[in-house]
Amino acid sequence: MDKKNALRAGAVAAGTTLMMLLLSSPALAVTADDGDDPGPGLSVIETLGLFVAAPIVLFLVIAGLVMIGDKSKKQV
Repeated sequence: MDKKNALRAGAVAAGTTLMMLLLSSPALAVTADDGDDPGPGLSVIETLGLFVAAPIVLFLVIAGLVMIGDKSKKQV
């Protein structure tokens, strides 16, 4: 029975994802709307820094703070 439910859940998830991809229209993002004033684009280095390095650094900082906070409370 678990295989049947897992298969059904997978089919629903795949169908939902497929419908979302088909119904979204990323091609409309190419046309500029009235009042748009786009700035300069990001370089590859800036993009990697902003979307890859910054989240990793934030994760490590938060994890480090949690570990420091956990070690300060010694269990007796």
